[in-house]
Amino acid sequence: MKKIITLLLIVSSSLAFSQDNEAKSLLNKVSEKVKSYDNISIDFKYVLQNLSENVKQETRGDVIIQGDKYKLNILGVTRIFDGKTLYSISPEDEEVTISKDNSEDENSITPSKMLSFYERGYTYKMDITQNIQGRKIQYVKLTPIDTDSEIKNILLGIDANTNHIYNLIETGKNGTQTTLTVNSFKTNEPLSKTLFTFDESKYKDYYINKLD
Repeated sequence: MKKIITLLLIVSSSLAFSQDNEAKSLLNKVSEKVKSYDNISIDFKYVLQNLSENVKQETRGDVIIQGDKYKLNILGVTRIFDGKTLYSISPEDEEVTISKDNSEDENSITPSKMLSFYERGYTYKMDITQNIQGRKIQYVKLTPIDTDSEIKNILLGIDANTNHIYNLIETGKNGTQTTLTVNSFKTNEPLSKTLFTFDESKYKDYYINKLD
């Protein structure tokens, strides 16, 4: 909040402090709710758009998250992360890429971090409230602390009734906006013990690309 004249300095500062506390309280509720589940299954819509470049891409995907582990299906590629190693399986290319996890990069929002990425690396404040199909969605605006981040800001939409994340709108400094909207949110589903295990025997005809 910009402080224009000295007379409003204390007032504006207290309002900003109040908003930050309110945003922090809401995000804490979301975090506590997410961490209470053994696993989460999400179907989502993903839209990438850059008006100046006349680019728009829409797709749907699904992800199952359990702790740090996840299995993500999007754009015809399956990504399995077992907690240490990421396996990207592309049937179209008949290729499996094996790499280390990149979760240490604060600018990278991986599926396992999607519901908790905001816990560090961002400042935040309350934003607009919208009524979407009868649901009250409260937005929190997050701004990266790192000034070199490619992200300008993120709007995190939270269902005020369930404290579940409804959508995430990321705006890049290059004008690209990506929106992830949750269509289905299920919790504590029965999962196969091998769901997050990569079975190389199933991909004997695939090229295995191991990255350092």
